Amino acid sequence: MLRRSLLLIALLFAVAAPAGAASAATPRTTLNDVEDEVMCVVCGVPLNIAEAPQADRERALISRLIAQGRTKAEIKEALRGEYGDAVIASPEGGGFEVTNWLVPALVFAVLIAAVAVLAPRWRRRQAARGPDEPGAAGDDGPGVTPEEAARLDEDLARYR
Repeated sequence: MLRRSLLLIALLFAVAAPAGAASAATPRTTLNDVEDEVMCVVCGVPLNIAEAPQADRERALISRLIAQGRTKAEIKEALRGEYGDAVIASPEGGGFEVTNWLVPALVFAVLIAAVAVLAPRWRRRQAARGPDEPGAAGDDGPGVTPEEAARLDEDLARYR
């Protein structure tokens, strides 16, 4: 009898151990984990900072899905099915979605490179100009004529 009981206990542990290992290997999804990767479809901001009533409804849906034991990927797919692709914060596919993210970054990089190349040229060109040339450093334009200086002094004297 004792031998059968020990065998039954060993069998129960053998059956229960893989289930425990599987649940330990799959971490439980949290609301905070999903919130920063999805958008409020009304505000267009990440759900973790959105304050619209729609954002509260999205959070409630996510909480229900977490309570059902869904993974983050399953939750994101359910949200995509409910609200469309606009609910996902970062593009997960290819094509036009990725282009929307890459083009502004590439334009910014090209502009920075252009400034880095052209700024030294502009400085060299400015330094190479003589002091008498128009547009030279320190050139304030044509000087003040004696008539303009006298008129300026008269105008200033009225305000003293």
